[in-house]
Amino acid sequence: MQTHSRFSRVLRHLLGAVLLGAGLGTAQAAYPDRTITLISPFSAGGDADLAARSFAAAAAKVLGQPVVVLNKTGASGVIGSAQAIAAPPDGYTLLLARTGSQAIMPAIMPGTTKYKWDDYTFIGTLELNPYGCVVNAKSPYRTFGDLVQEIKSRGKSLNYGTAGVLTTNDMGPRQLFRLLKLTDQTPTQIPYKGTGETVTSLLAGETEFSCGSLGPFLSQIKAGALRALIVTTEQRIAELPDVPTARELGYAEMEAVVGWSAIFGPPGLPEEVTAKLVAAMQAIDKDPKWRAMTAQTGSIPHVMSPQETREFTRKQYELYRSLGEMLNIIDAKK
Repeated sequence: MQTHSRFSRVLRHLLGAVLLGAGLGTAQAAYPDRTITLISPFSAGGDADLAARSFAAAAAKVLGQPVVVLNKTGASGVIGSAQAIAAPPDGYTLLLARTGSQAIMPAIMPGTTKYKWDDYTFIGTLELNPYGCVVNAKSPYRTFGDLVQEIKSRGKSLNYGTAGVLTTNDMGPRQLFRLLKLTDQTPTQIPYKGTGETVTSLLAGETEFSCGSLGPFLSQIKAGALRALIVTTEQRIAELPDVPTARELGYAEMEAVVGWSAIFGPPGLPEEVTAKLVAAMQAIDKDPKWRAMTAQTGSIPHVMSPQETREFTRKQYELYRSLGEMLNIIDAKK
């Protein structure tokens, strides 16, 4: 009996050790241990896509796992953003957050967007995108003043391309039309699925001007195919030293319109996963290659903490909510 009892105790200890080891193995499974999907809610070739792919390449090196970009387009970024919210909170689905999908849409279309600006786990901002207005190099509008005069005189018969309704490509011109005290006689918007298509439309002469983050336009501006007329940054940007600022031209209120990219996660992301991603963001911020790639797209590296990112997003949301109220375009319908 004693032998049997000793055997039972030994067996229990062994079994307990095996179960404890299995539990520890599960608890200590390092994140990440498989591919991460980064949802980019706008089409390939635009500023969101460029930011997503630059981040994915840098993050894969830091995290030691592939980061795959999934372009999930539609509804001004809402479809991809909603998919990110619905994803399991395990860190394997992230969102390339943008001004339009994370600040403008929740502010202007709260009834149909279905998510709020703060429904996410904030990880960090990536970059700021200098904003401006661009025309085809063959356009008769050689200065911003020329374009403004044409906007005032032609009204609806003048068109402009955007990456979709209620993106920065749309809200920037709305702010301009407000400053020009235009009412219903505003140019006609031609919405596309992303900034890449907007650039193509300008090059093809299908649209007459576009306002947006300058990154996707930059190579064509430098090649002489497109012409930038204004930038909304406080100072002229190094890549386009001859292009005047909004403040120089008397439109200082346009400075509030700026593009940006950030990394958000689904709500309820575990603290340890968030911490790992925040550390990765800090490492990426110090990566010379990522910073160079970001600068090449015309953007400014701008990594902030989760708390700073939340506050920045809140201010952007409030900006567009205020603009929407002034323009009477808020749609709260369910």
